[in-house]
Amino acid sequence: MKVLLAGAFGHLGQDVLKALVDARHEVLAADVVIRDLEFGGFTPMKIDMTDPEKLKGVCDGVDVVITTVGLTKASETITPYDIDYGANKNLLDEAVRAGVKNFAYISVLKADKGTHIPMLDAKTMLEKELRKSGITYTIFRPTGYFYDTAHIFQPKVEAGKITLLKTRVPVKANVIDTVDFADYIVKHMTDENKEYNVGGTETYTFEEIAKMFFAAAGKEPKISYVPPFMFDLIIAMAPKWKRGVIKFGKWTMTEDMVADVHYGEHSFSAYIKEIYEKGLKF
Repeated sequence: MKVLLAGAFGHLGQDVLKALVDARHEVLAADVVIRDLEFGGFTPMKIDMTDPEKLKGVCDGVDVVITTVGLTKASETITPYDIDYGANKNLLDEAVRAGVKNFAYISVLKADKGTHIPMLDAKTMLEKELRKSGITYTIFRPTGYFYDTAHIFQPKVEAGKITLLKTRVPVKANVIDTVDFADYIVKHMTDENKEYNVGGTETYTFEEIAKMFFAAAGKEPKISYVPPFMFDLIIAMAPKWKRGVIKFGKWTMTEDMVADVHYGEHSFSAYIKEIYEKGLKF
């Protein structure tokens, strides 16, 4: 099949791209920035999804569109409504116009329960547009990724202390490796009007994750707890353009992120050990 992959050179996007190439699909690897990768077998395509005029014709002859596009950092100039919703909506409109058979969208687990948070609200809005578009769709909602969790925990372990939010019951997550998630996406990208909540095979509390990082680093665990309202004070004092990301951070630390699909070959506990065995830094 001919597949257009939007966001192909992001972290998840590269793994989806590799999975598509390995499955012998004809792939248009589309992104706002084109990068050199260690593998080939695809056609790079530079696109600006924020401008619908520049998207005209990009989906012609395409069987499947997959988009991993989303804003991952705070920005003073653009918002999730510009990217997670607006840019993906532009691509969806072009896919519908071109008669694309399937459209696959990468959202977030429980996005519809966090509509007070711009990033989650924008994703929920796109999900709604996709359902009513008339195109055959698949929505994938991951719990979180190995590397994102490492980005949060490893620097704090290096600093000597991890601070968690004190919740009524321990918060759990079954985060997934992006290689495993990419494999799941490619296997199910043409499923008809399906919505999948996808996580890894191991479920841990944040305290257990923190202790695993300290153990892998060869350090005694030092974990403190603060009430969730402390985040509200941080949000109130932060510049307006940073508040959405901080709200999302609070939400992920107070909301169970355990999906009903447990998938993959990679172990999160082994991944943590590998970080320190290889001397990786996040």
